[in-house]
Amino acid sequence: MVKRQNELVKSMSDSQLLKQLYFTQILLLTISAVLSMILFNGVSEFAGLWKPDTGQVLLIGGLTAGAVLIFDWIIMKTMPEDMYDDGGINEKMFRNRSVPHIFFLCLLISFTEEVLFRGILQTHFGFWAASLIFAVLHFRYLSKWLLFCMVVLISLLLGFVYEQTGNLFVTVFAHFLIDLVFAIQIRLNHIRRR
Repeated sequence: MVKRQNELVKSMSDSQLLKQLYFTQILLLTISAVLSMILFNGVSEFAGLWKPDTGQVLLIGGLTAGAVLIFDWIIMKTMPEDMYDDGGINEKMFRNRSVPHIFFLCLLISFTEEVLFRGILQTHFGFWAASLIFAVLHFRYLSKWLLFCMVVLISLLLGFVYEQTGNLFVTVFAHFLIDLVFAIQIRLNHIRRR
């Protein structure tokens, strides 16, 4: 199934892949909206998950992202490339995007995923359930044990950070920084190879 998905993605044009990404994010936001109406006792309860503590967001979110980026850098320097190669999906997604578009996509993805996985699922079903569902939904990494383990560890870390802070702004910011650095790195590598 994973191999079939990789082949499907490779056959898609950039615009088709981008439309698929937007469709997925809209679907996740819709699921989040429906679940939040069912699980939260009003907008104010959901709004309580967002604490605009700039210091906490920058410090803890930034340190979390930094830890992930350092860990990823170590993996990339010590492991063979084929162990962490995702089949070119991320490269195809970000290599031709402008930096503002990359910024927007990373913000959209981090917001959507953190609202669903931390804000809704973890808040109502717990740390382990949210982390497991997050990892399983990244099933395209199942064929690459190292990538899958990294996704699981990142999910657990973001879940732990949310448990400690109770602040969705922190995990959205950390997730955003991680995705942004990876995406810009892909874009810059593509420019250098041309």
